Amino acid sequence: MACPREEREALEKQIIGPYGIPAARSRGRERPEPPCPIRTCFQRDVDRITHSKAFRRLKHKTQVFLQPEGDHYRTRLTHTLEVTRLARTVARALRLNEDLTEAIGLGHDLGHTPFGHAGERALRALMPEGFYHYEQSQRVIDRLEKGGQGLNLCYETRMGILNHTYGAPDDTREATVVRLSDRIAYLNHDLDDAIRAGILAEADVPAEIRAVLGGHTSVRINTMVSDLISNSADGVIRMSDSMTEIFDSFHNFMFDAVYRNPAAKSEESKVDGILGGIFDHYMRNAEELPEKFQTIAAEDGLERAVCDYVAGMTDSYAISIYGRLFIPAAWSVK
Repeated sequence: MACPREEREALEKQIIGPYGIPAARSRGRERPEPPCPIRTCFQRDVDRITHSKAFRRLKHKTQVFLQPEGDHYRTRLTHTLEVTRLARTVARALRLNEDLTEAIGLGHDLGHTPFGHAGERALRALMPEGFYHYEQSQRVIDRLEKGGQGLNLCYETRMGILNHTYGAPDDTREATVVRLSDRIAYLNHDLDDAIRAGILAEADVPAEIRAVLGGHTSVRINTMVSDLISNSADGVIRMSDSMTEIFDSFHNFMFDAVYRNPAAKSEESKVDGILGGIFDHYMRNAEELPEKFQTIAAEDGLERAVCDYVAGMTDSYAISIYGRLFIPAAWSVK
């Protein structure tokens, strides 16, 4: 009698089209493991990512706005969940593997720093070889999770996570779907947060963008996702030329109006000092690193270990560490 995994793999032969990657055709894991009787290999990847410490920390990491006052601003975790839901919708419509798509979507930002892209830029300046969150995401899943063992994910999941920003010639279609869904998601929900923060009003969005995409977040997302699904065929995942042109205009507008807006980014100048101060302290006091990172220092070098430690911090933890290291504690005379 077939086990649940075998039944699912048989079903995938029917529901996944010629351009998707059935679990049975995965290139496997770096360290071979016996198959799970219940879950396919990509379903196991989803579970491993969801149960990882790095995934849980995303709820306290900045998406766009540092330390916003309010309960409804996106964090790196809510961004990840929104990207994953959009990507699964597209994958289902195009008869791709939804489980692989979900695994890539859930893992794509595991290596993001505290304080969003400001933190990424700060670490990039501190590391001689540079720092890129997509490379750090792969390092998290391959090296840092599970006490240094990594999650041992499937090749397709790992490569989708590594290449989610710029893509690669041998991307799976599932990886391409996540990459485009990531762009659709962040433009729209960053605009939504900017409007909520009072940095922009809906009327500030250029008329030509509103005319094509609509005047509300959910309408804009639906328009872009529908265009992506309608114009993808024969294994090519793409938007229409006209939608690509509007998308580029939307992207440029967001950079000018939000991502480089002094009102939105006024606190980011402090990030270099916070992360730089922490980084420098542990470079000079390696014995104070947590034991896990002292092991990494012995194996991969101190600079790499300090970078891993700082990159994994949440916003609040980084502020707390900085305060403990550099701000005098209150005292009283008894």
